[in-house]
Amino acid sequence: MVADANALDEALLIPWLEENVGGFGGFQKLSKFGDGQSNPTYKVEAESGSYVLRAKPPGELLKSAHAVDREFRVMSALQDTNVPVPKMLVLSEEGDASPIGRMFFVMEFLEGRIFWNPTIKELGEGAEGNVARSRIYDAMNETLAALHDVDPIKQGLETFGKPGNYFARQTDRWAKQYRASEIERNEDVHDVIAWLENNMPDDDGQLTIVHGDYRLDNMIFAPDRDEVIGVLDWELSTLGHPMGDLSYQCMNWRLPNGGGSRGLAGIDRHSIGLPTEEEYVKAYCERRGISEIPNWSFYIAYNLFRFLAILQGVYRRALDGNASNPEKAKQMGMAIPMLAAAAKQEIKGR
Repeated sequence: MVADANALDEALLIPWLEENVGGFGGFQKLSKFGDGQSNPTYKVEAESGSYVLRAKPPGELLKSAHAVDREFRVMSALQDTNVPVPKMLVLSEEGDASPIGRMFFVMEFLEGRIFWNPTIKELGEGAEGNVARSRIYDAMNETLAALHDVDPIKQGLETFGKPGNYFARQTDRWAKQYRASEIERNEDVHDVIAWLENNMPDDDGQLTIVHGDYRLDNMIFAPDRDEVIGVLDWELSTLGHPMGDLSYQCMNWRLPNGGGSRGLAGIDRHSIGLPTEEEYVKAYCERRGISEIPNWSFYIAYNLFRFLAILQGVYRRALDGNASNPEKAKQMGMAIPMLAAAAKQEIKGR
């Protein structure tokens, strides 16, 4: 059932879909996906097929957040590349031009598998399960390398990001976002911000499309083979440094598995067929012809901070009554001190 805060008026929405989505007809059902925090997402079922509607949340929002128009733009640009994305169908502007009063887009619904926990235990135990998990991670690695090999200029994305040092720009952005959402001052967080600002790597000129939230549960895998058929959730995408994505994924593997966190810290990866961080990074580098990665600790610390800044925004929206999944958002807020401590530990071990 659609939550009240995110309810959509079907009497206004369905006629709009019939007029603006080619071939749409025979509406049957509208339901909200329960997962995800930033932009409420719905499945629209009709005689003509199934569709996905992704919208901005209601209420007052942080500047530059919930950019569904950016998601629509980048996925549209990637349609003819080696990066698998759903087909984009239509983008609705917000305000009076939108049947729901908010900006949203509609895309095709992809039938496949989503793995919510990085241990992927549902693939079974023993050698067969281990091989399947290994292939899933390799497909994820291959897709990330393919994304970073895309020339953003050729795909019409030359204005998709600002020029200059990506990590300096992003650190400034997330520091501002964090401060705007902060409820109680956390000295660890402010120490990390200061360290990042004082230890910023020089801009080396690398410029790729950066997904911004590249992880296992933002991908759809084929029902019958270990292949990525759709990369989702491009809200945080921009033009930037490819190490932002790679270190974000590896950062997530350093987080605990349990207590609301879905990381791989403490998991014996070899015993279940998963690569170590070193093996995963090596495979990516081989695919992209990279010999080494300097400043790795900075990238990890940066992503730990960025992740906690995102969670702080989610937590703040939950307290303000605007979160897509309020109870889950409040649980995520409890992870913020843990992430701040992990970032400080990464800095100390540098």
